[in-house]
Amino acid sequence: MPIVITEAKIFACKQSEILGEKIAKAFGAELGNVITSTYSDGEFQPSFEESIRGTRIFIIGSTNPGPENLMEMLLMIDAAKRASARHITAVLPYFGWARQDRKDKPRVPIAAKLVAKMLEAAGATRIITMDLHADQIQGFFEKPVDHLFASTIFLPYLKSLNLDNLTIASPDMGGSKRAYAYSKALQSDVVICYKQRAKANVISHMELIGDVTGKNVVLVDDMVDTAGTLTKAADLMMERGALSVRAICTHPILSGKAYDNINNSKLEELIVTDSIPVKPLSDKIKVLSCADLFAQVMEKVHNNQSISSNFVM
Repeated sequence: MPIVITEAKIFACKQSEILGEKIAKAFGAELGNVITSTYSDGEFQPSFEESIRGTRIFIIGSTNPGPENLMEMLLMIDAAKRASARHITAVLPYFGWARQDRKDKPRVPIAAKLVAKMLEAAGATRIITMDLHADQIQGFFEKPVDHLFASTIFLPYLKSLNLDNLTIASPDMGGSKRAYAYSKALQSDVVICYKQRAKANVISHMELIGDVTGKNVVLVDDMVDTAGTLTKAADLMMERGALSVRAICTHPILSGKAYDNINNSKLEELIVTDSIPVKPLSDKIKVLSCADLFAQVMEKVHNNQSISSNFVM
């Protein structure tokens, strides 16, 4: 019997509505209608205002803290399961809680695995996400995971800058693999920053491994939170003789004093995606949309086609 491909429907959590509209437009569909009722104590209830019985649905929503973003995704997945959707794909442009991917000291949770299990328990049959904090998080799921790379968005932009003496840098040892992949694509040198933390978001010491004298440096990371690491690395590289320092970070969390840190730093430009909404508080921040990438992959998933061509690294 031939496989009958039914209509796909796309919905978005509140935080990701703008991105969801862009993805739906690139997909060639309209964003589905969801109404959220809220009780006086803050409890909320999403409701699909159209039939989704027997369909494949895509629910778009980044799960960065606060916890209501993750909770909304879980509730929408559960509602879709109980409304008899055939396939429920959770599209997580940013997979939150991913920094807790291992036990780095006694008596702490592995939140990334907990979130993975919660998504599956709610009823997700597939996950599409981008630039996980650690590649091994894919193994926390028993359902298929399509792990996309924002390099397909960033590399064309970097090449368009036509920077001479380009050097790719990682702001820490953990990002060295990502930096080497970018350097291979751009045929450039690589430098690494070695940092020690006093506690979360507080750097006690940073040192540079490699030479940046006379170089145009591009720092590469998966996320930017308070921007403390990035700005400290940028200032250090300019002190060591770099001509310019830019940064590309997939997920713009930008919490705390992030905007002040960026505006007061020697960073020439911070290039991010719209996986998380960005406040227009800095002229240094350039946003590249990930909507086309997700729409292309969602269309191929819906039509049971290979997505290998959408991977660069």
